[in-house]
Amino acid sequence: MGYMDKRLHVVVDPSTQFYGDTPALVEKTPLPQCEISVIVPARNEAETLPATLSALAHQVDLQGQRLDFRRYEIILLLNNCSDNSAAIAHNFAQQHPDLVLHIIEKTLPATEAYIGRVRQILMDEAYRRLISIGRKRGVIASTDGDSQVSQTWIAATLYEINCGADAVGGRIITNQVERAALDPYTRACHLREVGYHHLIAELESYIDPDPYDTFPRHYQHCGASFAVTAQMYALAGGLPPVRTPEDVALYQALVRVNARIRHSPLVWVITSARQTGRTDIGFANLLSKRSQMGRQKQPLLVESAAAIETRYSARHQLRVIWFSVLNGKMPTHIQLAPLADTLGVPAQWLVQELKQPYSFGLLFERVEQCSKEEGIWAQRWQNVEIQTAISDLRLRLEGLRRSNNKEANKVPTYVF
Repeated sequence: MGYMDKRLHVVVDPSTQFYGDTPALVEKTPLPQCEISVIVPARNEAETLPATLSALAHQVDLQGQRLDFRRYEIILLLNNCSDNSAAIAHNFAQQHPDLVLHIIEKTLPATEAYIGRVRQILMDEAYRRLISIGRKRGVIASTDGDSQVSQTWIAATLYEINCGADAVGGRIITNQVERAALDPYTRACHLREVGYHHLIAELESYIDPDPYDTFPRHYQHCGASFAVTAQMYALAGGLPPVRTPEDVALYQALVRVNARIRHSPLVWVITSARQTGRTDIGFANLLSKRSQMGRQKQPLLVESAAAIETRYSARHQLRVIWFSVLNGKMPTHIQLAPLADTLGVPAQWLVQELKQPYSFGLLFERVEQCSKEEGIWAQRWQNVEIQTAISDLRLRLEGLRRSNNKEANKVPTYVF
């Protein structure tokens, strides 16, 4: 029988295990000391692969001591390569015999030769291997063949997991040389967007605080640096079968089961700022679009600070109500009407949704879907130029920072 986990507010069957639908990639049994399985998808990455592997081979702990190679393994999947990526990988393995590096070469059919499927195959394999040695809290960590993890990437990830996180998003920093080579408009857009999202992350931490993702924190949870425990990967149903962005889909799946997701400033990678990517939707594609906007002299429009603050405030109110429902206190239609109006959803619909056995993550996802369908939110809040949004966010945060310093011990916390 299953049991009701109040933190998740979903029925969990502890006998259920997730294995995915793919055959094993690696025949060799994991070492019993293995705590983290690092997956690296790569396709025609001969130029960057040596740096990617070198970074993983030179990991240290948080005291600066070399990390024991037995504590982690690397699963590198080279799919549909037409360059010498495979030769580079095998040569690297020969030069680093103590490194636990598994190299898989595959030519996938066109229907499967996309990053979403490749990352799914790899994460399923990492899950299978960790579970085979009894590591339910073992970590599946993802990076990319064009990225270089920091020296403490593994140690910092394990630290956050040991502090109670179920998943860890790492900070993505673009290659400095490649960033400098971008045209001025594209580079300015990128830097402004980074600043904009960092300010939003700070605003969120004040208005709707998460005790497992406290400030300082960042906003990223991309495939180039994302980790999740085997246990939570299974509970979320694994990596959803989408082409791209698969990392966003996984994040949303984890939010639906109220996973404790930490956006850790201790975990970071350097990734390419190239404008020719491997997918139609990705960072390289975004940079290319920004370049085109610059040529057409189009302003970069984003959600306003007022709209963002209103959403987080409303989400906080809804979270409090959700907890009260868990404790048997169902609000009336009249009591919910003001909040429903703010969220842009019908009050009676919201009453019925609160009666469902949803996790809070799933509840709010449904609220946002309904709000989008109703179209009220979009009518109320017009996008603004990013410079305006940044200025408004900074002004709002000045007051919140002062207030937070005075009321640090009064910030509400919740059990997720």
